[in-house]
Amino acid sequence: MDQIEYQQLAPSHFEGIIALGNHVHGDNYINHEQLEDYYQKSVQNNINASWVALLNDKVIGFRLTFAAGTWTLDEWCSTDEWPVKADEVCYFKCNTVDEICRGKGVGSKLLSLSIENAKKQGAKAGMAHIWMASPGNSAFKYFSKCGGKVVKMHPNKWQPLFESDGYVCPVCGNHCTCTGAEMMIEFD
Repeated sequence: MDQIEYQQLAPSHFEGIIALGNHVHGDNYINHEQLEDYYQKSVQNNINASWVALLNDKVIGFRLTFAAGTWTLDEWCSTDEWPVKADEVCYFKCNTVDEICRGKGVGSKLLSLSIENAKKQGAKAGMAHIWMASPGNSAFKYFSKCGGKVVKMHPNKWQPLFESDGYVCPVCGNHCTCTGAEMMIEFD
């Protein structure tokens, strides 16, 4: 197998990220406008916390991470149960790996790179909403293995995305009932 290359997220990666994200997570999961916003939220103090994995110049994985203080808390954030202050928490928006490269450590490497840069940005922890319906519940297993601890379970987490953006869940269709596990990794 050719060597996988890791790079900080750049606009030149957007089309590959959109294609992979919509293929893995369902139609309308991510679009160019959203990705531009995510890119802006990833950078703080000239440090980018989002990363992509490339194989022969093709995006085969990505980790979108928002810097602490750049993202909006919502009803899916149980801040009173977090071990650190909300403004010290980065947000792990999305981790996606092409099925041909799963199980090879790509997701863990992307997370490790994001944590390294989030710490440089000043974050003390990172939070994610983990898709509990991922194939084989791999998202939960991977995030737990990387140190993630469950804060709270949120049924129907992604249903509002259908209503606002037309997101179609690959498991449930138009009426997503998938549970999102609010999970946190504290940095040392």
